[in-house]
Amino acid sequence: MTKPNALPFTVSKTENFFDRLGDYVGDVFYDILPEKGYELRDEQIYMAFQLEQAFKNKRTIFAEAGVGTGKTFVYLLYAICYARYKRKPAIISCADETLIEQLVKKGGDIEKLEEALGLNVDVRLAKARENYVCMKKLDPIANQTDDEDILRVHDEIPDFVFDTGASMQSFERYGDRKEYPWVPNEKWEEIGWDQLQQCSTCEWRHRSGQTLNREYYRHATDLIICSHDFYMEHIWTKESRKREGQMPLLPESSCVVFDEGHLLEFAAQKGLTYRFNFHALSRVLTGYMGQDVREESLLLIEDILGLNDDWFDLLEESAVAVEGSDRYEITFTGKLKSLAEKLHHNVQELLEQLVFDAELFTIDDYHIKIIEEYLEFFSYGLSILLREDEGIYWLEKTDSETSLVIMPRLVEEVLRKEVFSQDIPFVFSSATLAQGEDFTYLADSLGITSYDSFSVNSPFDYEEKMQLSSHVEVDKLEKFESIHKDIKENKGKTLVLFSTAQEMKAFRKWADEQQWDFPMLYEGDREISETVKGFQLDESAVLCAYHLWEGLDVPGEALTQVIIASLPFPPKDPVFEAKRKHVESPEADVDVPYMLLRLRQGIGRLIRTSNDHGVIHIWMTEEDKQKYFAEIQKVLPVKIT
Repeated sequence: MTKPNALPFTVSKTENFFDRLGDYVGDVFYDILPEKGYELRDEQIYMAFQLEQAFKNKRTIFAEAGVGTGKTFVYLLYAICYARYKRKPAIISCADETLIEQLVKKGGDIEKLEEALGLNVDVRLAKARENYVCMKKLDPIANQTDDEDILRVHDEIPDFVFDTGASMQSFERYGDRKEYPWVPNEKWEEIGWDQLQQCSTCEWRHRSGQTLNREYYRHATDLIICSHDFYMEHIWTKESRKREGQMPLLPESSCVVFDEGHLLEFAAQKGLTYRFNFHALSRVLTGYMGQDVREESLLLIEDILGLNDDWFDLLEESAVAVEGSDRYEITFTGKLKSLAEKLHHNVQELLEQLVFDAELFTIDDYHIKIIEEYLEFFSYGLSILLREDEGIYWLEKTDSETSLVIMPRLVEEVLRKEVFSQDIPFVFSSATLAQGEDFTYLADSLGITSYDSFSVNSPFDYEEKMQLSSHVEVDKLEKFESIHKDIKENKGKTLVLFSTAQEMKAFRKWADEQQWDFPMLYEGDREISETVKGFQLDESAVLCAYHLWEGLDVPGEALTQVIIASLPFPPKDPVFEAKRKHVESPEADVDVPYMLLRLRQGIGRLIRTSNDHGVIHIWMTEEDKQKYFAEIQKVLPVKIT
């Protein structure tokens, strides 16, 4: 094995790094990997040459490579070598946790590369805050609940977390969602971090799992792997974190690879989202009123709290549920706008008063910082809402909370300035980046003005390995019965992909009353990588999911059938409604491209290696078949029957 941090090839003082890198990569793909039993692939070698130019010239490149081209090995090899050359880690940003797991799991791509090339790769995970247990939530819940799943999590928290006198030498990493696979998603929301937690003033902050894991990944030398959501959160918060004396979420990197990069735009929008919880403003301002403040400030706070009550009452009255989404649509009336303008004005005034109060009275620095930060956040979010046609907004409700969510409609300008202006290589990797070999749509939506690109097809013989069948849905129960029959005939070994969580729940309700001869696994019942592992290990199992259109990699006999329960059109929620509103033809420019791309991704779950085989069933309505069948056929690898 090579030493950590050492290049896997030598470079003398008279030699150029990229010349030697090119020689080494050629040796890897022409000689070393074939000797280890890996197939020599022309597509892989072509991709390697293209990436070499992008790294050499610090370019952004769209690398569209079909399933089976070995694209992951190529970008990993360049990222590792470049990180060691620059002495800064490479960031691999993935669409979701499933893709991350594919890279880092036992027998995953990184371990395979290490074993084949004798490398010792320092790879560390940077996960979003939602993936860590929140002690401020867990501890009080554990003292009043009988729920065995939650109590088991509490029992597994290390002793030093509760011992305030413990030395830092005794601290160890803990708290990752993956460590508690038995907890369903709904219960995790009760004990995991959420938007309302104020970490900087939390008494657990120095002993929290999130803090300790962050300290660990920050010292990576080769690779830091994170989700698109986390990378964008890093981008949007790095300047404010520096101002507040905190470290950015990620260290400086040598390069960034976006795996499944076509999903980056939504992550960017999500990262810039402003979430206003009805109770959050009240909690912050009540804390302010408890300090030594002037009467003018107290009166202003009372006005803001009254306006906040009226505003949320009006928001709830105007909110309309969106089918297939957990979002409620809001009609922004004149009265709502007027209230928002008053709120914005008063919050701006209170920010000015805060300066005087901080100078006149002894207010705790933490309180000052948290009040100021929240008021600025509140004010800026309102300013997006009030600017004509710049914001997308909706309401979200739970049994105990109501939140207004505001997201910027366009992110390309911010991305151009904050991300793609950096003088480092950016690599977009996916089987689906272009629309008809044209990368303009993706580049424009991300603010990328200059880029290289290429497309290579999958080397697999789909005609021989894959059978595609279409079915017309007349009645939902008949469809479920037909899906049941297809699963039974295939003896399980099936992935069923649903367009929405609601569609999966409807199928599950029906399926729970049927007789099955094999395990039925559902997304959300356990931590996702544990669910996928169970599916892969039990060759008769069936996996039902609505998020696993991308990233799922289950080669072999465990997956020989994919059933697409309906065409994966985007929901009619506010985000996509905003997209539809700003194009000439919403159907042609938004709905169909999204559906076709997602469909291609779903179909790509079946054939993962040259030995794989199986059948795909695609369900659609009669209307969908009449309208889209020809377009669907164009993007499929084999003829549909």
